[in-house]
Amino acid sequence: MSQKWLLLLGLVTFSLFSQEKEPSAFSIDAHFYYGTMLRHNKNVGHLVKDHPVGYILAYNHKTFGEKYWQQSYNFPDWGISLIYQDFKNEVLGENLGLYGHYNFYFLNRKLLFRIGEGIAYNTNPFDLETNFKNVSYGSHLLASTYMLFNYHEDDLFEGIGMEAGITFVHHSNGSFKAPNSGTNVLGFTLGMKYNFNEDSSQEQRVGDLPTSYAEPIKFNFLFRGGVNEGDFYNLGQHPFYVFSAYADKRLNYQSTLQLGMEFFISTSLKKEIEYQAAAFPGRVDPNSDYKRLAVMAGHEFRLGSFAIPTQLGYYVYWPYQYESRVYTRVGVAYYFSERVFGVSTVKTHAFNAEAIEFGLGLRL
Repeated sequence: MSQKWLLLLGLVTFSLFSQEKEPSAFSIDAHFYYGTMLRHNKNVGHLVKDHPVGYILAYNHKTFGEKYWQQSYNFPDWGISLIYQDFKNEVLGENLGLYGHYNFYFLNRKLLFRIGEGIAYNTNPFDLETNFKNVSYGSHLLASTYMLFNYHEDDLFEGIGMEAGITFVHHSNGSFKAPNSGTNVLGFTLGMKYNFNEDSSQEQRVGDLPTSYAEPIKFNFLFRGGVNEGDFYNLGQHPFYVFSAYADKRLNYQSTLQLGMEFFISTSLKKEIEYQAAAFPGRVDPNSDYKRLAVMAGHEFRLGSFAIPTQLGYYVYWPYQYESRVYTRVGVAYYFSERVFGVSTVKTHAFNAEAIEFGLGLRL
Protein backbone atom coordinates (compact mmCIF):
# COMPACT_ATOMS: atom_id res chain seq x y z
CA MET A 1 0.00 0.00 0.00
CA SER A 2 2.70 2.49 0.90
CA GLN A 3 4.34 2.27 -2.54
CA LYS A 4 1.15 3.33 -4.29
CA TRP A 5 0.61 6.29 -2.01
CA LEU A 6 4.23 7.34 -2.52
CA LEU A 7 3.66 7.11 -6.29
CA LEU A 8 0.70 9.50 -5.96
CA LEU A 9 2.77 11.98 -3.99
CA GLY A 10 5.72 11.60 -6.32
CA LEU A 11 3.55 12.14 -9.40
CA VAL A 12 2.32 15.44 -7.97
CA THR A 13 5.53 16.79 -6.52
CA PHE A 14 7.84 15.67 -9.31
CA SER A 15 5.82 17.58 -11.85
CA LEU A 16 5.82 20.66 -9.68
CA PHE A 17 9.57 20.65 -9.14
CA SER A 18 10.39 19.87 -12.76
CA GLN A 19 10.29 23.54 -13.78
CA GLU A 20 13.69 24.36 -15.30
CA LYS A 21 15.96 27.42 -15.10
CA GLU A 22 13.39 29.85 -13.74
CA PRO A 23 14.39 32.99 -11.84
CA SER A 24 14.38 32.46 -8.10
CA ALA A 25 11.52 34.24 -6.38
CA PHE A 26 9.38 32.58 -3.76
CA SER A 27 7.08 33.18 -0.84
CA ILE A 28 5.71 31.39 2.18
CA ASP A 29 2.24 31.76 3.66
CA ALA A 30 0.40 30.54 6.72
CA HIS A 31 -3.39 30.31 7.06
CA PHE A 32 -5.83 29.48 9.81
CA TYR A 33 -9.32 28.28 8.91
CA TYR A 34 -12.48 27.72 10.95
CA GLY A 35 -15.24 25.74 9.32
CA THR A 36 -17.98 23.19 9.31
CA MET A 37 -18.10 19.58 8.19
CA LEU A 38 -20.61 19.13 5.38
CA ARG A 39 -23.30 16.43 5.46
CA HIS A 40 -22.49 15.12 2.01
CA ASN A 41 -24.35 11.88 2.73
CA LYS A 42 -26.55 10.48 5.49
CA ASN A 43 -23.85 8.15 6.81
CA VAL A 44 -21.80 11.01 8.29
CA GLY A 45 -24.67 12.87 9.96
CA HIS A 46 -23.74 11.62 13.43
CA LEU A 47 -20.17 12.92 12.96
CA VAL A 48 -21.15 16.53 12.23
CA LYS A 49 -20.74 18.10 15.66
CA ASP A 50 -18.24 20.81 16.55
CA HIS A 51 -16.51 23.17 14.08
CA PRO A 52 -13.23 21.83 12.64
CA VAL A 53 -10.17 24.09 12.61
CA GLY A 54 -7.05 23.84 10.52
CA TYR A 55 -3.69 25.36 9.66
CA ILE A 56 -2.06 25.59 6.21
CA LEU A 57 1.64 26.26 5.71
CA ALA A 58 2.79 26.69 2.10
CA TYR A 59 5.85 27.35 -0.02
CA ASN A 60 5.15 29.08 -3.37
CA HIS A 61 7.54 29.44 -6.32
CA LYS A 62 6.76 32.08 -8.92
CA THR A 63 6.78 31.57 -12.69
CA PHE A 64 7.99 34.21 -15.15
CA GLY A 65 6.71 33.08 -18.55
CA GLU A 66 9.66 31.14 -19.92
CA LYS A 67 7.04 28.70 -21.24
CA TYR A 68 3.93 30.02 -22.88
CA TRP A 69 1.51 28.01 -20.74
CA GLN A 70 2.75 30.13 -17.83
CA GLN A 71 1.77 33.28 -19.73
CA SER A 72 -1.57 31.81 -20.77
CA TYR A 73 -2.43 31.04 -17.12
CA ASN A 74 -1.36 34.55 -15.97
CA PHE A 75 1.90 33.40 -14.34
CA PRO A 76 0.76 30.91 -11.68
CA ASP A 77 2.83 29.79 -8.69
CA TRP A 78 3.68 26.16 -7.96
CA GLY A 79 4.59 24.83 -4.56
CA ILE A 80 4.11 22.43 -1.67
CA SER A 81 1.85 22.79 1.36
CA LEU A 82 1.21 21.16 4.71
CA ILE A 83 -2.24 21.00 6.33
CA TYR A 84 -3.16 20.10 9.90
CA GLN A 85 -6.89 19.63 10.53
CA ASP A 86 -8.57 19.03 13.89
CA PHE A 87 -12.21 17.94 13.67
CA LYS A 88 -12.83 18.68 17.37
CA ASN A 89 -14.36 15.20 17.40
CA GLU A 90 -12.50 12.30 19.01
CA VAL A 91 -14.20 9.82 16.68
CA LEU A 92 -12.67 11.43 13.57
CA GLY A 93 -9.38 12.39 15.17
CA GLU A 94 -6.92 14.67 13.36
CA ASN A 95 -5.45 14.77 9.85
CA LEU A 96 -1.99 15.81 8.68
CA GLY A 97 -1.40 16.11 4.92
CA LEU A 98 1.33 16.95 2.41
CA TYR A 99 0.33 18.42 -0.98
CA GLY A 100 1.58 19.75 -4.28
CA HIS A 101 -0.33 22.85 -5.37
CA TYR A 102 -0.74 25.59 -7.97
CA ASN A 103 -1.87 29.19 -7.37
CA PHE A 104 -3.84 30.97 -10.12
CA TYR A 105 -4.44 34.73 -10.11
CA PHE A 106 -7.35 36.90 -11.30
CA LEU A 107 -8.46 40.57 -11.23
CA ASN A 108 -5.01 42.15 -11.43
CA ARG A 109 -3.66 39.37 -9.18
CA LYS A 110 -5.86 40.41 -6.26
CA LEU A 111 -7.85 37.16 -6.27
CA LEU A 112 -6.04 33.86 -5.75
CA PHE A 113 -7.34 30.36 -6.45
CA ARG A 114 -5.25 27.45 -5.18
CA ILE A 115 -5.79 23.76 -5.83
CA GLY A 116 -3.70 21.12 -4.07
CA GLU A 117 -3.51 17.32 -4.30
CA GLY A 118 -1.72 15.03 -1.88
CA ILE A 119 -1.89 12.44 0.87
CA ALA A 120 -2.88 12.72 4.53
CA TYR A 121 -2.60 10.67 7.70
CA ASN A 122 -5.57 10.21 10.05
CA THR A 123 -4.91 9.53 13.72
CA ASN A 124 -8.07 7.54 14.52
CA PRO A 125 -9.56 5.47 11.66
CA PHE A 126 -12.38 2.94 11.90
CA ASP A 127 -11.89 -0.01 14.20
CA LEU A 128 -14.68 -2.51 14.78
CA GLU A 129 -13.92 -2.76 18.49
CA THR A 130 -12.53 0.63 19.51
CA ASN A 131 -13.85 3.17 16.97
CA PHE A 132 -16.81 1.71 15.09
CA LYS A 133 -18.50 5.13 14.69
CA ASN A 134 -15.82 6.45 12.31
CA VAL A 135 -17.45 5.48 9.01
CA SER A 136 -15.53 8.25 7.19
CA TYR A 137 -12.09 6.64 7.24
CA GLY A 138 -11.26 2.95 7.02
CA SER A 139 -7.49 3.52 6.97
CA HIS A 140 -4.80 5.82 8.32
CA LEU A 141 -3.66 6.95 4.85
CA LEU A 142 -6.02 9.11 2.80
CA ALA A 143 -6.10 10.88 -0.53
CA SER A 144 -6.84 14.57 -0.13
CA THR A 145 -7.73 17.63 -2.19
CA TYR A 146 -7.95 21.20 -0.99
CA MET A 147 -8.89 24.53 -2.53
CA LEU A 148 -8.40 28.13 -1.46
CA PHE A 149 -10.19 31.17 -2.86
CA ASN A 150 -8.68 34.30 -1.33
CA TYR A 151 -8.46 38.04 -1.72
CA HIS A 152 -4.89 39.04 -1.00
CA GLU A 153 -2.66 42.07 -0.75
CA ASP A 154 1.09 41.69 -1.33
CA ASP A 155 3.80 43.78 0.32
CA LEU A 156 1.75 45.76 2.78
CA PHE A 157 4.94 46.20 4.78
CA GLU A 158 8.43 45.04 3.73
CA GLY A 159 7.32 41.90 1.91
CA ILE A 160 4.49 41.02 4.31
CA GLY A 161 0.99 40.53 2.86
CA MET A 162 -2.44 39.48 4.09
CA GLU A 163 -5.04 37.07 2.70
CA ALA A 164 -8.64 36.20 3.55
CA GLY A 165 -11.28 34.02 1.95
CA ILE A 166 -12.68 30.50 2.00
CA THR A 167 -11.16 27.02 1.91
CA PHE A 168 -12.47 23.55 1.10
CA VAL A 169 -10.70 20.37 2.27
CA HIS A 170 -11.66 16.84 1.19
CA HIS A 171 -10.31 13.60 2.67
CA SER A 172 -11.08 10.05 1.51
CA ASN A 173 -9.24 6.78 1.02
CA GLY A 174 -11.01 6.17 -2.30
CA SER A 175 -12.56 2.89 -1.08
CA PHE A 176 -9.10 1.41 -0.67
CA LYS A 177 -10.42 0.04 2.60
CA ALA A 178 -13.97 0.13 3.95
CA PRO A 179 -15.66 2.10 5.37
CA ASN A 180 -15.06 5.19 3.27
CA SER A 181 -17.69 7.92 3.55
CA GLY A 182 -14.94 10.57 3.58
CA THR A 183 -15.18 14.14 4.88
CA ASN A 184 -15.64 17.59 3.35
CA VAL A 185 -14.87 20.73 5.36
CA LEU A 186 -15.75 24.26 4.25
CA GLY A 187 -14.22 27.10 6.23
CA PHE A 188 -13.34 30.77 6.47
CA THR A 189 -9.62 31.49 6.10
CA LEU A 190 -7.27 34.21 7.32
CA GLY A 191 -3.58 34.23 6.46
CA MET A 192 -0.27 36.04 6.18
CA LYS A 193 2.29 35.91 3.38
CA TYR A 194 5.96 36.84 3.14
CA ASN A 195 7.80 37.35 -0.17
CA PHE A 196 11.50 36.43 -0.46
CA ASN A 197 14.09 37.32 -3.08
CA GLU A 198 12.07 40.09 -4.69
CA ASP A 199 14.18 41.43 -7.57
CA SER A 200 13.00 44.19 -9.88
CA SER A 201 15.12 42.69 -12.69
CA GLN A 202 13.00 39.54 -12.68
CA GLU A 203 10.19 40.61 -14.97
CA GLN A 204 7.39 38.47 -16.28
CA ARG A 205 7.73 37.82 -19.99
CA VAL A 206 4.77 38.59 -22.23
CA GLY A 207 4.49 37.95 -25.95
CA ASP A 208 7.97 36.58 -26.72
CA LEU A 209 6.71 33.03 -27.33
CA PRO A 210 4.14 31.68 -29.83
CA THR A 211 0.64 32.73 -28.79
CA SER A 212 -1.23 29.77 -30.30
CA TYR A 213 -0.76 26.04 -30.05
CA ALA A 214 -2.82 23.08 -31.22
CA GLU A 215 -2.32 19.43 -32.12
CA PRO A 216 -4.07 17.00 -34.48
CA ILE A 217 -6.28 14.27 -33.05
CA LYS A 218 -4.29 11.71 -31.05
CA PHE A 219 -5.25 8.20 -29.93
CA ASN A 220 -4.64 7.10 -26.34
CA PHE A 221 -4.42 3.65 -24.78
CA LEU A 222 -4.37 3.62 -21.00
CA PHE A 223 -4.22 0.85 -18.42
CA ARG A 224 -5.21 1.61 -14.83
CA GLY A 225 -5.25 -0.64 -11.80
CA GLY A 226 -5.23 -0.90 -8.02
CA VAL A 227 -7.12 -2.50 -5.17
CA ASN A 228 -10.35 -1.51 -3.46
CA GLU A 229 -13.01 -2.78 -1.08
CA GLY A 230 -16.73 -2.69 -1.75
CA ASP A 231 -19.51 -1.15 0.31
CA PHE A 232 -19.85 -4.16 2.65
CA TYR A 233 -17.32 -4.19 5.47
CA ASN A 234 -14.92 -7.10 5.88
CA LEU A 235 -15.20 -8.52 2.36
CA GLY A 236 -11.53 -7.77 1.84
CA GLN A 237 -9.50 -5.79 -0.65
CA HIS A 238 -9.45 -7.01 -4.25
CA PRO A 239 -7.70 -5.91 -7.45
CA PHE A 240 -9.38 -4.02 -10.26
CA TYR A 241 -8.35 -3.28 -13.84
CA VAL A 242 -9.45 -0.54 -16.24
CA PHE A 243 -8.72 -0.53 -19.97
CA SER A 244 -9.33 2.81 -21.73
CA ALA A 245 -9.14 3.75 -25.41
CA TYR A 246 -9.95 7.31 -26.41
CA ALA A 247 -9.19 10.05 -28.89
CA ASP A 248 -8.10 13.50 -27.79
CA LYS A 249 -7.76 16.89 -29.43
CA ARG A 250 -5.47 19.49 -27.92
CA LEU A 251 -7.04 22.88 -28.62
CA ASN A 252 -4.38 25.20 -27.16
CA TYR A 253 -1.78 25.43 -24.41
CA GLN A 254 -4.48 24.99 -21.76
CA SER A 255 -7.15 22.55 -22.94
CA THR A 256 -7.45 19.06 -24.38
CA LEU A 257 -10.80 17.35 -25.11
CA GLN A 258 -11.25 13.57 -24.82
CA LEU A 259 -13.80 11.00 -26.06
CA GLY A 260 -13.64 7.21 -25.83
CA MET A 261 -14.63 3.94 -24.15
CA GLU A 262 -13.58 2.07 -21.00
CA PHE A 263 -13.80 -1.54 -19.84
CA PHE A 264 -13.85 -2.29 -16.08
CA ILE A 265 -12.97 -5.53 -14.31
CA SER A 266 -13.55 -5.11 -10.57
CA THR A 267 -13.14 -8.30 -8.57
CA SER A 268 -14.49 -6.63 -5.41
CA LEU A 269 -17.88 -6.49 -7.19
CA LYS A 270 -17.61 -10.23 -7.87
CA LYS A 271 -17.13 -10.79 -4.13
CA GLU A 272 -20.02 -8.43 -3.33
CA ILE A 273 -22.36 -10.28 -5.70
CA GLU A 274 -21.47 -13.60 -4.07
CA TYR A 275 -22.05 -12.15 -0.59
CA GLN A 276 -25.41 -10.57 -1.40
CA ALA A 277 -26.66 -13.70 -3.17
CA ALA A 278 -25.82 -15.80 -0.10
CA ALA A 279 -26.89 -13.33 2.62
CA PHE A 280 -30.06 -12.01 0.93
CA PRO A 281 -31.50 -14.76 -1.29
CA GLY A 282 -33.48 -13.37 -4.22
CA ARG A 283 -32.01 -9.85 -4.05
CA VAL A 284 -29.17 -10.47 -6.50
CA ASP A 285 -28.66 -13.06 -9.23
CA PRO A 286 -25.50 -14.97 -8.19
CA ASN A 287 -24.57 -15.23 -11.88
CA SER A 288 -24.59 -11.47 -12.44
CA ASP A 289 -21.63 -10.23 -14.44
CA TYR A 290 -19.28 -7.97 -12.46
CA LYS A 291 -17.68 -6.40 -15.57
CA ARG A 292 -18.77 -3.03 -17.01
CA LEU A 293 -18.39 -1.10 -20.28
CA ALA A 294 -18.73 2.68 -20.53
CA VAL A 295 -18.44 5.66 -22.83
CA MET A 296 -16.39 8.56 -21.52
CA ALA A 297 -15.90 12.25 -22.31
CA GLY A 298 -13.31 14.42 -20.65
CA HIS A 299 -11.25 17.55 -20.46
CA GLU A 300 -7.63 18.02 -19.47
CA PHE A 301 -6.02 21.20 -18.20
CA ARG A 302 -2.40 21.23 -19.32
CA LEU A 303 0.31 23.05 -17.37
CA GLY A 304 3.42 22.11 -19.29
CA SER A 305 4.14 18.42 -18.65
CA PHE A 306 1.65 18.38 -15.77
CA ALA A 307 -2.10 17.96 -16.36
CA ILE A 308 -5.40 17.85 -14.44
CA PRO A 309 -7.88 15.47 -16.12
CA THR A 310 -11.63 15.54 -15.37
CA GLN A 311 -13.93 12.96 -16.96
CA LEU A 312 -17.59 11.96 -17.07
CA GLY A 313 -18.65 8.43 -17.97
CA TYR A 314 -21.83 6.42 -18.57
CA TYR A 315 -22.09 2.63 -18.34
CA VAL A 316 -23.60 1.17 -21.49
CA TYR A 317 -23.14 -2.35 -20.06
CA TRP A 318 -24.10 -2.44 -16.37
CA PRO A 319 -25.46 -5.89 -15.42
CA TYR A 320 -24.86 -5.46 -11.68
CA GLN A 321 -26.30 -2.16 -10.49
CA TYR A 322 -23.47 -0.88 -8.33
CA GLU A 323 -24.01 2.75 -7.25
CA SER A 324 -25.21 4.85 -10.22
CA ARG A 325 -24.87 4.46 -13.97
CA VAL A 326 -22.93 7.74 -14.24
CA TYR A 327 -19.42 8.17 -12.85
CA THR A 328 -16.86 10.96 -12.66
CA ARG A 329 -13.10 10.99 -12.42
CA VAL A 330 -10.55 13.64 -11.42
CA GLY A 331 -6.85 13.47 -10.73
CA VAL A 332 -3.37 14.31 -11.96
CA ALA A 333 -1.29 13.26 -14.96
CA TYR A 334 2.32 13.70 -15.93
CA TYR A 335 3.68 13.48 -19.48
CA PHE A 336 7.10 11.85 -19.33
CA SER A 337 7.39 12.38 -23.08
CA GLU A 338 5.12 13.25 -26.01
CA ARG A 339 3.88 9.65 -26.08
CA VAL A 340 4.16 8.25 -22.54
CA PHE A 341 2.22 9.51 -19.52
CA GLY A 342 1.27 8.41 -16.03
CA VAL A 343 -1.97 9.11 -14.17
CA SER A 344 -3.34 8.98 -10.65
CA THR A 345 -7.10 9.50 -10.45
CA VAL A 346 -10.09 9.07 -8.15
CA LYS A 347 -13.24 7.55 -9.66
CA THR A 348 -16.54 8.38 -7.95
CA HIS A 349 -20.29 7.94 -8.23
CA ALA A 350 -21.74 11.23 -6.95
CA PHE A 351 -20.04 11.66 -3.54
CA ASN A 352 -19.10 8.00 -3.17
CA ALA A 353 -15.56 7.08 -4.26
CA GLU A 354 -15.12 3.68 -5.89
CA ALA A 355 -11.37 3.55 -6.34
CA ILE A 356 -8.04 5.34 -6.49
CA GLU A 357 -6.55 4.40 -9.85
CA PHE A 358 -2.90 4.35 -10.96
CA GLY A 359 -2.11 4.02 -14.62
CA LEU A 360 0.32 4.24 -17.50
CA GLY A 361 -0.69 5.36 -20.97
CA LEU A 362 0.48 5.69 -24.57
CA ARG A 363 -0.51 8.66 -26.75
CA LEU A 364 -0.05 8.13 -30.49
